[in-house]
Amino acid sequence: MKWIMFIGLYLLVFVYAKAQNEPNSRTDNRLKTAIDSAVQRAVSHFMISGARAGLSIGIVTGDKHFFYNYGTTTKERDRLPDENTVYEIGSVSKTFTGYLLAKAITDRKLRLDDDVRIYLPGSYPHLEYMGKPIKIIHLVNHTSGLPPFLPDRPEIFKQSAESIPFLLDALYRNYTKEMFLADLGKVKLDTLPGYNYRYSNTAAQLLGFILENIYRQSYGQLLKRYLLNPLSMSQTETSGKALTGKLAKGYDAKGTPMPRIPAIMTASGGLYSSAADMARYISFQLKETDMSVKFSHTFTQQYTDSSGIGIFWRINTDLGGVRRIWHTGGTFGFSSYCVIFPEKRIGFVLLSNEFDMTSQGALIEAAETLFREIIGA
Repeated sequence: MKWIMFIGLYLLVFVYAKAQNEPNSRTDNRLKTAIDSAVQRAVSHFMISGARAGLSIGIVTGDKHFFYNYGTTTKERDRLPDENTVYEIGSVSKTFTGYLLAKAITDRKLRLDDDVRIYLPGSYPHLEYMGKPIKIIHLVNHTSGLPPFLPDRPEIFKQSAESIPFLLDALYRNYTKEMFLADLGKVKLDTLPGYNYRYSNTAAQLLGFILENIYRQSYGQLLKRYLLNPLSMSQTETSGKALTGKLAKGYDAKGTPMPRIPAIMTASGGLYSSAADMARYISFQLKETDMSVKFSHTFTQQYTDSSGIGIFWRINTDLGGVRRIWHTGGTFGFSSYCVIFPEKRIGFVLLSNEFDMTSQGALIEAAETLFREIIGA
């Protein structure tokens, strides 16, 4: 009897331990191919956290697209996501804005070296420091000196972490482009533009408004005209309202449902997309046959011979000349990572409907694991 009890206890502990090292949720991964197994191993480290909700992965290798899904689109009921589930993609949105800028430059509508004030209505005398103006190039490599957000309310970020998303949601609920430009007129720089790195959502939002002024079209219209319609990205939008039936619900680390990203942040972090659409976007970026894509992958700021920033894209090159071109994204309730390796014709997108201080790093780790395993296969 004691042996039976011991064996039963051993099996219980074994099953529990195994559960702690496997994804804690449902999946459509059939575990039949080498890629299937590589995804499972990579995702295990991400999904093992009890905070995670859902995850959709898109993999592009050459002309082939693969999709894998884990978890749930909502914690209220168990519903596995698929490649058409829509997520907030956060700051990966900046790469879309970067493409539109690259398009405007190749169309000779503006230059990277231009003073941003050329393209703004009204007077902005404070958008310079010691006679040096903020230029378009400073907006895309985060050296403008502009604050992370407008309105500039640093006291909000001193509140409890749980309250910040809701305070920001209330602040931005009725915040307009006109209010943004009025606040921009009050900004006083404390450093020379082009020298110090300071991540700025304000800079990307400003660039979105500049593009609207140049083309005399809304940001959403520009996206559809130059990216979404040509690439058949029908599940990518500037507003979640158009995609309500496909939209996952976002959560924080405690499983609290989070508010949506404010509409004013569209150009800096407010786009919605699916793994299927992002795979199309990755394929377009990987080929680098489009002049604007190629230009957006060119350094605008270099830290070393092998690392820097293009037009919003982060760029790292290994000793073999293989480039890793990437961007992360995080909103109140979503985390994302998009990375391409043009020399290897491989790219990944990972979209999660949960955000915490470790989620973006865990997505990067999962993608790096996938890359090593697929290249080594």
